[in-house]
Amino acid sequence: MRPQQTLARPFVMEGRGLHTGASVRLSARPAPVHSGLVYVLGGERIPARVPFVTGTQLATTLGVGTQRVSMVEHLGAALYTAGVDNLEIEVEGGEVPVLDGTAGPWVEAIQRAGLLVQAAPVSTLRVRAPLRVEVGESWMEVEPSEQLRLTMGVTFAHPAIGTQHWAGGPADFVAELSWARTLGFFADAERLVAMGLARGASLENTLVFGDEGPLNPGGLRAPDEVVRHKALDFFGDLSLIGAPVLGHFRAWRSGHSLHLALLRKLLEEAAYELV
Repeated sequence: MRPQQTLARPFVMEGRGLHTGASVRLSARPAPVHSGLVYVLGGERIPARVPFVTGTQLATTLGVGTQRVSMVEHLGAALYTAGVDNLEIEVEGGEVPVLDGTAGPWVEAIQRAGLLVQAAPVSTLRVRAPLRVEVGESWMEVEPSEQLRLTMGVTFAHPAIGTQHWAGGPADFVAELSWARTLGFFADAERLVAMGLARGASLENTLVFGDEGPLNPGGLRAPDEVVRHKALDFFGDLSLIGAPVLGHFRAWRSGHSLHLALLRKLLEEAAYELV
């Protein structure tokens, strides 16, 4: 059992929203024990917890009342794997800035701020029973384990992607996942913009695939960069449990909606214990 932690110092990040294209500013401030991760937006406090998820279309969105904040997964993944339990996150704008489309800048900001050990133990959620959710050919499941593990696979009918697999845990996040970019397909760009999405996407913050391969200068950062980013997204969604988790998660062709479906089922069926 470890103690709860917050940041030793605040930090500020500015950038553009991936979907709105608007300029956004985020201020992260240390918070007291038992606060959890909380977004502050338009006077509302929005806990970064599963019950407050209002959308999962190409990003995870949280909301209270009329206030919404989206693209919380990259920052959430960095905070979760770094062991930050309590933090107040004020957002000026409706999105967390996409920055370079990875969790790398958030990891660096957390490392610069440092961690502050707090005078209360952290509660850990231990999975007690296996669970599974399926949507078409996609599925995700979890079973009891004495450590947090993720085994993930994806497949795309694209010559530069194909079938990819990744397995690991939070200790692997910085070295193996944090640098993997969010992805999209050039053929979908016009349709997404018409839907009010991806208006801030560019080759600087998105791994964009044309018909033959990546359009980004330098190409792929790794042959399996796609599944690595999908794993990054999962750790961000898992942060919405609000506690460290012990369990082995397995996924095939999963995304935000499937991640949240399994996490909701885990909580609703009380297939866990807090230790």
